[in-house]
Amino acid sequence: MNFIRAVLHMFWMAITVIPWALFVVGVSYFISSTRLYWVCAAWLRLAVNSGTWILGIQNRIHGMENLPQGAKDPAVLLVKHQSTWETFVMPAIMPHPLAYVFKKELLSVPFFGWAMGRLDMIHIDRKQRSRAFAKVVQQGRRLMQEGVWVIMFPEGTRIPRGQKGEYKTGGARLAIAAGVPVIPIAVTSARCWPTKAFIKKPGVVDISIGQAISSVGRDADELMGEVENWIEAEMHRLDPEAYPAKS
Repeated sequence: MNFIRAVLHMFWMAITVIPWALFVVGVSYFISSTRLYWVCAAWLRLAVNSGTWILGIQNRIHGMENLPQGAKDPAVLLVKHQSTWETFVMPAIMPHPLAYVFKKELLSVPFFGWAMGRLDMIHIDRKQRSRAFAKVVQQGRRLMQEGVWVIMFPEGTRIPRGQKGEYKTGGARLAIAAGVPVIPIAVTSARCWPTKAFIKKPGVVDISIGQAISSVGRDADELMGEVENWIEAEMHRLDPEAYPAKS
């Protein structure tokens, strides 16, 4: 049954993303970047809702009150990355536009990547590390001054359930350079959408938003260490089955 659900969901995503992406590319020449973002967020909400209708995956959100309340209050969101689910969910639930930092190779993904390329986000060449980070800081500062929140996955890639990747300091360094707080976010998506797996399981994904952490006067390693400690402790609390107690 879960296999059939997964096939139906993939089919639904495919038949909706094509006209959506073509529409986004077409209207991108005539509307503002903010309006274009919300057009895209509408499809992502549809994608998340289809995950509920077809796959039986529901979201349980904690800590929305920890997000900045002002329309122009900047922040860097640092999110646990276990599956594709959170890449869809974050724009669907956040009250402000987000700008992902992502590898430029995604721009060549048919339809989806073409639409992403029309959005005001930060795509980087990972091979040019110093130049890539300079681009992140330059564009990140500009976007946050415009009221956009920058979102990054500090582990850099999807990490299987119950495991921890290496937390890289790029997000902390951006926050320090821009003088903005970081918001740690824990997500238990792999409980329902296993990392890099086709078959998904119905259930509840917990999304826990932590309190803002000031970056002022902080060292990047120290700041990211605090983010890492909070996220991983929260992951243990939200999904204890994935972290069996050591004897």
